[in-house]
Amino acid sequence: MLLSLFLCMNSVWSIRLVRALFLALFMIVGVVVSLGIYQPWWFGAVIGGSSMGLLILLDMLFARFSLRDFSHATFGLGIGLFCAWLVTRIGIFQLSVFQRMENLDDIRNVTEFLIFISMAFFGVTFGLRSDRDQFAFIIPYVRFRRDGSEGEPLLLDTNIIIDGRIQQVVATGFLSGALVVPRFVLDELQRLSESGDSQKVLRGKRGLEVMEQMRGTPGVRLSIHEDQPAEDHRLQSVDARLVSLARDLNARLLTNDENLAKVARLRGITVLNFNDLAISLQPQLNPGDELSLSLMKQGKEKHQAVGYLTDGTMIVVNQAAAFIGQSVNVVISSALPTTAGRLIFAELKH
Repeated sequence: MLLSLFLCMNSVWSIRLVRALFLALFMIVGVVVSLGIYQPWWFGAVIGGSSMGLLILLDMLFARFSLRDFSHATFGLGIGLFCAWLVTRIGIFQLSVFQRMENLDDIRNVTEFLIFISMAFFGVTFGLRSDRDQFAFIIPYVRFRRDGSEGEPLLLDTNIIIDGRIQQVVATGFLSGALVVPRFVLDELQRLSESGDSQKVLRGKRGLEVMEQMRGTPGVRLSIHEDQPAEDHRLQSVDARLVSLARDLNARLLTNDENLAKVARLRGITVLNFNDLAISLQPQLNPGDELSLSLMKQGKEKHQAVGYLTDGTMIVVNQAAAFIGQSVNVVISSALPTTAGRLIFAELKH
């Protein structure tokens, strides 16, 4: 049974190795202690192995307890113990009412013990329920580090890799921080490339090619997150696992999936979206602005000609039908919002 505990298949090989080493250490120490107190050597080996087995069981119970949760719990524990120390320093047992009691020392010790245990419990629970930003009232630097997101890793989802624009955007230097691709995202790309659907095969192969090109691009910090999730995490969808991993790593999420972006923002995760970036970079043309435009085709009216900006925005130029196929200078006259976007009208610049 003990052997099956530290060789649990849900654990990565490094954790299994650590468990095996500490099991051997506990058993050796137990044998040495047993021989020192004139007990059979097997008695110490059993006690040491049983003690390590108990620790492994506790470790398995805390499998979902991350280092971030541990730091929050430790911080909350410290606050709770400090508050308990303040309460016990009031000196209420110095009052004459309590001084006349028998066994005053025992009553005071038990009361102070209960106060420390209670405040420690509430400190740990409050700490686990709190985000890092909520500790800023005690350590202001925590909020400063949170706002400065340049060093936070950037988690990539499947769609943003298949999209292909990530490579060009990273090359521009606008994205900061290390790029992190979870192992289950790579597994999904591989499943797509090996599926029977030709469209999915093309998408999967394109995503794998983008990953290969990015790994070979100088200056790009790209890493594969190899963490093996717990069994209940494996039953979740890729999007749910991405959101959970982004919270665990305190990472930003790069995606062009609107639904995933909404869920991530609700969980307090910083989301970067190429679609939002493209919309924000669209030129804001106002009446009176001048530009050079290539006229491509005739408009709805015989005297109109249509041209397009580099982002696909259509501009209708009045009295320009004779200049179709040429580049002309135009002046924006008006812009109307439509369900498909902005419809811009312009006049020829004479």
